[in-house]
Amino acid sequence: MANPNPYPTSISSLHFPLSAHQSISQTLSALRKSTLSITNRLRSIETDSAFAQHVAQHYELPLVANERCGSWYIPTERKAGSAYFKSTDGHEGQWNFSLRRLNLHLLDILRENRGCVIVDSTRRGKSMPDALCKTVPIWAAVINRALFPDNKTYHNVQFPPDLLGASEEWQIEKRIDQFVISLRSLKLNMQELKTRLGKPLRLAWATREYFWPEYSEEEMDDFHLMVLCSVSKRVHGAEMSEGGYIQGAGDDSEAWACGLTPNIFWDNKPTLFATDEGDLPELIKQLVQKHHQEMKAEDAVLIKPTSNVYIRKSRQPDEQVKGEGNSFNVQINCNRKEDGRADGSESKSAPAEDPKVLNLGCPPGKLGSRHLRKVLDKVEQFVTSHLSRDSSQSIMVTCENGRDLSAGTILTIICLFYDREGNYKGPQGNVSINKDYIRQRLAWILSSKEDVNPSRSTLQSVNSYLMNRP
Repeated sequence: MANPNPYPTSISSLHFPLSAHQSISQTLSALRKSTLSITNRLRSIETDSAFAQHVAQHYELPLVANERCGSWYIPTERKAGSAYFKSTDGHEGQWNFSLRRLNLHLLDILRENRGCVIVDSTRRGKSMPDALCKTVPIWAAVINRALFPDNKTYHNVQFPPDLLGASEEWQIEKRIDQFVISLRSLKLNMQELKTRLGKPLRLAWATREYFWPEYSEEEMDDFHLMVLCSVSKRVHGAEMSEGGYIQGAGDDSEAWACGLTPNIFWDNKPTLFATDEGDLPELIKQLVQKHHQEMKAEDAVLIKPTSNVYIRKSRQPDEQVKGEGNSFNVQINCNRKEDGRADGSESKSAPAEDPKVLNLGCPPGKLGSRHLRKVLDKVEQFVTSHLSRDSSQSIMVTCENGRDLSAGTILTIICLFYDREGNYKGPQGNVSINKDYIRQRLAWILSSKEDVNPSRSTLQSVNSYLMNRP
């Protein structure tokens, strides 16, 4: 029987010759690639940034970037700080208050400004990242219960409207007390943290669809407000239908940015927008090189409550190892080789050996974390040899990013040599080092330097070394 309708009624009923099908596929692929261009991403980021600044103006609160993507949406001069709330801690069934990402530095920003706006984004298909609808609500509820145990008005978890199911909200709520116990197990000074924050927290959400809830000035006298801003417009179809707009354009920047960073973008925005797409990779390369040449050395950060252990990002490979101006008595460089060269660098002549400098030679990434396990005994011997003679000597530990291997090395040092008040006591053979003990010391580092984030591999190396000692 002949088909009563000679015209196709669906995509599946269309039939093309193979060559034509390949041509259409290639054309669609090329169109999508051109839509997801660097230029379109940066233009989309600029559009979303305007919304973030509108939110900040509406609430009269400073902008804080939820890293890593949040920084793309905040001009450098408008950025009050960074937060480190991971969406993975809000995934269904994996809800967590991370003891590796305490975000306690936010307490000072919240008190000084009566609140802040946390900026984040998510890619096509979602209206809000899990970090803003679950991870931060968990964090705020834990902070409120831990620091203001008698003020039960603020103990419930706040959630955005009409986003989560009642079952998921209930399951999250019932975990909060255990998260509070975990936070208290770190033995942090809760009274000091309460003083730093001053008032309990309330949440609000800002999206392209709503600002919710709104509070009166009188109500806001009793708490600090965290506004969770999902900055991108929600895209329901493909990017090609949006005139070049890309939802969550700042996400996964390693895949498209060619080394461009948020700071370099905002400092050079007119130049980038005036450049043709084909010329952007070379321009970005030049801007990144210029930025590195002009970049000031990162300041050292004291790991409290110690009075003499510091952490910092390594100098550039072409800088002197001894370029500290004798600011620190001894130094441990995690990524420099034993001859003083940075891993992967070449040098015609190795610097003279300095007895006050220990170079561990850890390569980048996971290989470096594994290598750290093999050289922690050198760290122990080095610290013993110097600080046993004079415990007031300052010690600087560096790595390529100032967040991973250096944090793991310092964690080993403060577990082995420092008491709970942060005083150097020498090797403490009578102390039982277990995972809880290590977590408590790690909290010192996380509370002292906001961007510290030792990898799982690094922490495994430290745990293995400390817990398997004879």
